[in-house]
Amino acid sequence: MPDLLGATNPVPGYDKSLNNNRIPQTAPENPHIQNAPDLSKVNRADRRTDRQDSNLQGDGPIRYDSNFQTFLQRLRAAPSMSESLSRLFAGERTVVLSGMSEGVAAEMSKAFELLEMDEGQLLEFLKGQMRAGTRFGGALFALLRGAYARASSDAVQTDILKFLKSYADFSSTAHIEGNLLRELRGMADTMPASWGAKLHELLAQLENGIAAGDREGNLALLQKGVIPYMSEYVERTHDMGTPRELLTMLTLNVARYQNGSVENLLELFHQLGGYGTLKGQLEGIDDQSLLMLLKGGAGRDARAVQFADHLSAAAAAALRGEGSADVQQIFRNLVSAMLVNESVYMPINHYLLPLEWNGRMLFSELWVDPDAENDRGDGSGRKERGMKLLFKIDVQSLGFFDVILTTRGSEVEVQVGCPARALPFAQRIEQSLTDIVRRNDLTPAKVTVRRMDKPVTLTEVFPKIFEKRSGVNVRA
Repeated sequence: MPDLLGATNPVPGYDKSLNNNRIPQTAPENPHIQNAPDLSKVNRADRRTDRQDSNLQGDGPIRYDSNFQTFLQRLRAAPSMSESLSRLFAGERTVVLSGMSEGVAAEMSKAFELLEMDEGQLLEFLKGQMRAGTRFGGALFALLRGAYARASSDAVQTDILKFLKSYADFSSTAHIEGNLLRELRGMADTMPASWGAKLHELLAQLENGIAAGDREGNLALLQKGVIPYMSEYVERTHDMGTPRELLTMLTLNVARYQNGSVENLLELFHQLGGYGTLKGQLEGIDDQSLLMLLKGGAGRDARAVQFADHLSAAAAAALRGEGSADVQQIFRNLVSAMLVNESVYMPINHYLLPLEWNGRMLFSELWVDPDAENDRGDGSGRKERGMKLLFKIDVQSLGFFDVILTTRGSEVEVQVGCPARALPFAQRIEQSLTDIVRRNDLTPAKVTVRRMDKPVTLTEVFPKIFEKRSGVNVRA
């Protein structure tokens, strides 16, 4: 029954029998309390509490308050690329998975033709991946890296970084142009026809400009034609949906397109020559020589680059809806694994080594930490700089292998996890690996082969992935 004589509603936590109890009592651990301060976090400006309690092992639902936490969760859930590839290929040069469209099968067949390699070709394939994955390699970037390390002022470092950013956008020109066309086409297709017709005309002009290599004209078209037109559309129609989102992405890509222009790149390079740290070291490099140097790198005819091109073309076709649901899921897994392994949070290098060896297919993923801190192995618990490598290998008709290779100076330790059917050959495998290590003028500290009960995880082999645990968790 309501208290009709009460002047106010009862206050929770207030005991009117105590005259001095004027403050509502709240349990400090009450889970319903929102916006509790946490000095280890940088909170949002609007004081929203989106944080979900989850640890760094990747458990729990997707984290919206931390990009790093989300990366760890997706790393844990990422499928194996080698396992996915093994489902696409089989022996006798045939793509065996049913449900592929003609376009996907054609690209996969071309990729398959590149997998038959001898030892020399395999080495070149691995080097090709390293060159293709290292954008800032070569003498020039080594010189800039050294200058950055010895720079005595922030201005030098800032200008070096500006040049590197311009080079990154310059070398991504084809990718940025593709993004611009896709975003413009997406806007035109999702707008009303009365507005979209004009945008389709601008899209045709941009396609012609890109084909002609007219970067300056393309920028003028985007900045003075497309962006003002789309801004007017959003302002007049109040369309806050897909066209507005694509306009935001388009604006970012236009900024990159402008930053990567040849003129901007050369201007930033010439600024570097005026600093004492680099004075005299960049002389003799004229504009044409610089552009030839920056356009060099891994040749487009490299086997690794061709394989990546065919694989990405097949994945693009599959993700557009070609082929069965099973095929699409396999390529979705491949793309997901690629993105996780190329994340800015991944502190180790990742390579893919698919090949046909003596008539048998072998799919391997390789992770390398070139600056690992490894146990010295003398029981002291002290660490020593070296390298650590993890191979995950799927051998046709045998199964999956895990190989962990650790170096300490000239000493090498190898641990192999093998399937049950390979266990009877453990001693032969150990002896072969020992001979390989010795042939390369290294000392085999320990070589062991054991049955693999369960595959090792990346975070078990490379705990440095968790190093951001001690960093500030910047919330989105």
